[in-house]
Amino acid sequence: MRNTNLFAKCRFAAPVIFLLLSITFVNDAFGQAEVEPWGNITGIRKHGQLFDFESSIRIQKGDHFTSTGKERQRPHFKRSGDEQIINTNIDSLFIKEVIKDESAGKASVTITLYAHADINFDNIFFTLQLPNKEYSNGSTKLNGVHDEMRHYVNSGRNYDGVAEGAQFKTAAAHLEVKFNDPETIRIRKDISSTNDVQLYISLRQNGLTKGDSLQKTFTIEVSGKIDTKTVDLAINTSKQGRPFDGLGGNFRLQNAKYDPEVIDYCLQNLRVAFGRVEMPWRFWQPDMNVNPTATADSGKLAMPVKKAMEMAKRVDSLGAPFILSAWFPPNWAIVGKPNFRPVNGVWGNPLNKANMQAIYKSIADYILYLKSKYGCEPRYFSFNESDLGINIRISPQEHDDFIKGCGAWFAAHGVNTKMLLGDNSDATTYKFIDIAMNDPAAKPYIGAISFHSWRGWDTNILKHWADAATRLKVPLLVAEGSIDAAAYNYPDIFQEQTYALKEINLYTRLLAICQPESILQWQLTSDYSPLIGGGIFGNNEPLHPGQRFWNLKQLAQTPKGLYVMPITGDGQNITAAALGDNSKHIYSIQLVNNGAKRKVVLTGLPLEIKELQIFTTSQELSMKEGSPAKVKNGKAKFKIEATSYVSLTAQ
Repeated sequence: MRNTNLFAKCRFAAPVIFLLLSITFVNDAFGQAEVEPWGNITGIRKHGQLFDFESSIRIQKGDHFTSTGKERQRPHFKRSGDEQIINTNIDSLFIKEVIKDESAGKASVTITLYAHADINFDNIFFTLQLPNKEYSNGSTKLNGVHDEMRHYVNSGRNYDGVAEGAQFKTAAAHLEVKFNDPETIRIRKDISSTNDVQLYISLRQNGLTKGDSLQKTFTIEVSGKIDTKTVDLAINTSKQGRPFDGLGGNFRLQNAKYDPEVIDYCLQNLRVAFGRVEMPWRFWQPDMNVNPTATADSGKLAMPVKKAMEMAKRVDSLGAPFILSAWFPPNWAIVGKPNFRPVNGVWGNPLNKANMQAIYKSIADYILYLKSKYGCEPRYFSFNESDLGINIRISPQEHDDFIKGCGAWFAAHGVNTKMLLGDNSDATTYKFIDIAMNDPAAKPYIGAISFHSWRGWDTNILKHWADAATRLKVPLLVAEGSIDAAAYNYPDIFQEQTYALKEINLYTRLLAICQPESILQWQLTSDYSPLIGGGIFGNNEPLHPGQRFWNLKQLAQTPKGLYVMPITGDGQNITAAALGDNSKHIYSIQLVNNGAKRKVVLTGLPLEIKELQIFTTSQELSMKEGSPAKVKNGKAKFKIEATSYVSLTAQ
């Protein structure tokens, strides 16, 4: 086992203010293209500021377009120095994109297409979509044309022709695309939804024959005003919302070779406030007519069950409560043959209603055995993502019925575990919990509400979950926290600054909007690992933390049980969340600065605070301590780096 004691212990004295600032960082000497693992470029950074747009490859057949996008293909992503390389396909069209950072604000993209079969289409485009908020009132100019577009004209007008490049200019930004050769282009305005300006560059027209290939290279360069304006923030300590106990983690065991070293590393170097473990239900009771407790007592406890129970005990020994969740049911508990993959687009299996009493008993027996033999009891129970069917699928009414039926069985048989309402696959499916939430008979058995953060990040969607917790007066949990459920297909993305920033930015928004009791990282095992190397994903470097791990470590330092408090600010690229406890005089603030290096003025701090201690994590810095910031009359002034995550403490 590798050395896991690599981090200095950070101790906090009370009264203390714990200020966590998540901010973004890139090397000012170069631009950095922000690239999604499916190949879409989402902007280029210059001095930390993101000049945003989105590229895609689109195939047109008549009025129908198919494009690269999240969860539409099965791409492969890797980085080689200053190049990001994506291999993917749309049906029989195989696509390779190489995006290379050339210099400050400048990147090239080389697209290679190869037909694995005859393909019929009208056009294949490399498309750039420029956001309406920036470019709708700007102007456009084309290179190598002889009509009026050789001069700047108002953006958004339709155009069809041949050009050698295109330039888009606004009061604050300039974007230029250069072609190696004259290309057929279209310019459109996306009047169907966003009003974004769209540039279509034709790569090929009228189909491909099996074996055909082509390659084209384009250069994209951005420039403009770098926003370094001082940001004013104010915390309002007079209002206390729900408490945040801290960062949690999922510990679903799936890899006997690599999970142990990652779990050891995480538990020795993170304060884990909440846990989630699996109930390997199909191994606990494969036969409905065989008593699983008697089987276990006879020394025949299945190894997956033993390991899962040991993991539950380990989490419990930290003083952290945990969720027990079931993924795969035994055959007798469901209708039909188990669906481990979607069948005709439908995941999972419904529960067998004829066996509901046996289902309740089986789950309760597991918990009672865990309590008797391992000395721990889960705080909550759930079926994982049963709204979608991963891997038990139930309707909203069946969810309500299960909460009442299993909850009553627990209560009658000495099980203190409460039921999770939801544990949904995404925030978007919030209506799944409505029936149970509105059923007074279900309320006594609901211990908390839960959703997973893979999709549905709009503020209005997240507010549904916050409002539900407020209405039922129970905690809210983000039981699976992260940003891309398919990332295990292209694990090199975990090492990208882009991924680390988006993840910590989402957590900051979740804190501010949802006020969860905990955000449970998916996972603190080798699956979606926050660590690098050790043989995980084929990387044989010595096991070590990456930027994501350091972000999690800083978040995990947040003092336990602080209440969400309002915070306001005037920074366009700033996301903020504030926490505090007036009785203990402890406060915490998190910020995400998705832009350049800047000054921050923070007001509303208690008058007794005189100094802030600063730690910074970025692509280059790993929780490095900086010079303290002075506080006078409740006001602190300090600088934050571009694209970095900063924690400040005060006493």
